[in-house]
Amino acid sequence: MSQISAPDALSTAIMAIGSERFGDALHRWLDATCSFDNFAIIAFFKDRAPQVLMTHARDSRVFERIDSHYVKGAYLLDPFFGLHQSRAADGLYRLTDVAPDQFQRNEYFKSYYANTTLTDELAYFACLTPISSITVCIGRDATTASRFSSRDYSAAKHIAPVVSALVRMNWPDIKPPIEGEPEDTVEQLRRRMSAEQDISLSPRQAQVALLILQGHSSISIGLTLGISPQTVKVLRKQLYRKCQISSQGELYYLIAPYLSESRKLPGSST
Repeated sequence: MSQISAPDALSTAIMAIGSERFGDALHRWLDATCSFDNFAIIAFFKDRAPQVLMTHARDSRVFERIDSHYVKGAYLLDPFFGLHQSRAADGLYRLTDVAPDQFQRNEYFKSYYANTTLTDELAYFACLTPISSITVCIGRDATTASRFSSRDYSAAKHIAPVVSALVRMNWPDIKPPIEGEPEDTVEQLRRRMSAEQDISLSPRQAQVALLILQGHSSISIGLTLGISPQTVKVLRKQLYRKCQISSQGELYYLIAPYLSESRKLPGSST
């Protein structure tokens, strides 16, 4: 990418609003302002799969499985998707600040996230409508094998209001590309597990299963669902017994295939 001054790049991004050039222009401006290895723009929707609007990375591994795995279900376990579910305020978020307390110990991290080679990630989040939001992600990966420094973070955070304004102006009313009747994640998981595995989960057990896969501890699950950690432990034991498993890894590989059409996680405000 050729060198361009940040003011010139911002001017180009503003002029590109509403055109197909906007994503590239936004990328060029951020590249002139911050130091990162990869870039992605993802739209999230209520009860629908996300839409990947743009990706750019020097290491092909970063987004290698974004269409085959992330969009088809892995996004449900992404902490940045949690920003959409909770209708978070516009701004810049660091993955380590919003991830569940045991995120790096869960199977999503081990089986999907670690393979992207990402070492650090920041997301500009803009809540556009009651059913849609945009995240503009910048990350560090194996290209530099580094993390964002305090200075990097400050520089990125300083321009967050401008990123939000640009995103809002370019995608004021973005809608999901696929129409149709949505289905609640918990109910769909219960239905498919019953039909295909002959495993009958209660709604609470299915909720706990999904939160475990996100990387929540028993204490965190209890806070999310408004129940005691002891109750969570009981539900977890019941869940494992019904599924005839004994570890979180086994739970992940049992349930992950059934997330491909899921849309709504427990603990959301919708």
